[in-house]
Amino acid sequence: MARMLLFLFLLLGGLAQAAEPPLWNAGARRLALNDPLTGKPIPAVVFYPTRAQPRLTRIGDYRLKVAVNAPIAPGRFPLLAISHGNSGSPLAQRDLLLWLTRNGFAVIGLLHPGDNPRDQSRQGALSNLYGRPLQVSASISAALAEPHLAASLDAQRIGVIGYSAGGETALILAGATPRPERLRRYCRERPDDEDACSANGELRADRPDLAAHADPRVRALLLLAPLGLMFGSDDLAAVTIPVLLYTGDRDQVLDPARNAAALLRKLPHQPEYHVVRGAGHFVFMTPCSAEEDAETPELCEDAVGVDRQAVHRSLDDEAARFFASQLRVDPLQASQR
Repeated sequence: MARMLLFLFLLLGGLAQAAEPPLWNAGARRLALNDPLTGKPIPAVVFYPTRAQPRLTRIGDYRLKVAVNAPIAPGRFPLLAISHGNSGSPLAQRDLLLWLTRNGFAVIGLLHPGDNPRDQSRQGALSNLYGRPLQVSASISAALAEPHLAASLDAQRIGVIGYSAGGETALILAGATPRPERLRRYCRERPDDEDACSANGELRADRPDLAAHADPRVRALLLLAPLGLMFGSDDLAAVTIPVLLYTGDRDQVLDPARNAAALLRKLPHQPEYHVVRGAGHFVFMTPCSAEEDAETPELCEDAVGVDRQAVHRSLDDEAARFFASQLRVDPLQASQR
């Protein structure tokens, strides 16, 4: 009886609830998506709750347990999008993505053009800084229009997850305005920071016509080791939606004091803040298999005393709790849409 009541609540548009065990399996469907800057296709997949049985399936460079093109489960689900780090992939957070899906969220994973493992042509350019938010917005619109999913996605409950440079993207979508001069100033002070200052803090003006693009549909953010160098307090004043913020205090790529901890001080509303003690930048990537560890130990191995498996069990649960609590819709209102 209790399970039936929970099902009815979700059907009316109530909260997506984390549960043990999860209520759903993960479905996956390719998403038709074009880059707003060029009109060319962007690789993208939307993952969603389903009752169908999953199978191991290769998606990109990974094998995931999903039900490809399966019917979406009955209900009305919140929609999330993941923005990955520089040279990265949304599947770097595949455990988080699948956990959220199995607990009642649809999640978009898109590969940012010119800033992924096979193509870094836009790194350090305005087309990347301002194009990434446009791509995430386009992916949200595409998912809400996808014929097999649209009726089951709630356009009033949308969130964004941003890892590393994806955190900067997520903040822009929430209303932040980046100031490239802040990056130039930082690089004069810290020219040894090879990740942020490879071009002395200068961004290539390949698309001077572009500017920051906010998306008012976005209602909550999860930021994982976010890049925040370009934002001052005034630049973040419009970010008034709830934020869940994670960092490792030994981040070797993005200095927490100048990024996550600075955002904690500067955001107009206090975010929920978690510091993973002893952890570096890559702790927020899915725990590696033995094969992945052998190929990329620099991404897979953490400091002594840091248990990435435990970090992700906690992170996955906290993310599901946060988005469920913040992306709430009155059930009566939802049933009338």
